[in-house]
Amino acid sequence: MSQRSATVTRNTLETRITVSVNLDGNGDTRFETGIPFLEHMLEQIARHGLIDLQIQAEGDLHIDDHHTVEDIGITLGQAFREALGDKKGIQRYGHAYVPLDEALSRVVIDFSGRPGIEYRVDYPRAQIGRFDVDLIHEFFQGFVNHALATLHIDCLQGRNAHHIAETVFKAFGRALRMAVTPDPRMGEVIPSTKGSL
Repeated sequence: MSQRSATVTRNTLETRITVSVNLDGNGDTRFETGIPFLEHMLEQIARHGLIDLQIQAEGDLHIDDHHTVEDIGITLGQAFREALGDKKGIQRYGHAYVPLDEALSRVVIDFSGRPGIEYRVDYPRAQIGRFDVDLIHEFFQGFVNHALATLHIDCLQGRNAHHIAETVFKAFGRALRMAVTPDPRMGEVIPSTKGSL
């Protein structure tokens, strides 16, 4: 299978973002987003997904983090879609349970070609540091809309907001790793009875 990587740039009046991904990487990262907590979460995706990930973002952070976080999710989804190509030979489905102390989250993903998200995560507070936890949903919504994936995220238990968020992003990375991994039994077959995804 050829190298599965992509670089996508998205420029709007609100943000300027470039995302590079290598789906067959080692978890290497380089981030310049101006949002430290998001970078901490993105590192979880890369490390646990064994995905090389570089993100450079300039956004209207003087207003708030919303546009930058959402547009990073959008651009990451676009990069995944490009890197996966026609999706021949991939596992397609991925799932993971990840604990962190008292918190436990489950993430299930299907690179189905149909965007959809079911997000059931309750946080005990509205912010982690200065980061608005509502933006986590916006990040994943942007991702699925442009990766064309179906994503289920459930926090099964947890009391600490940071722990909850970290289990979500780690489980997302693990689920991605499973879903994009080539299946040697599939060869060059698209994993769908329809013949396309």
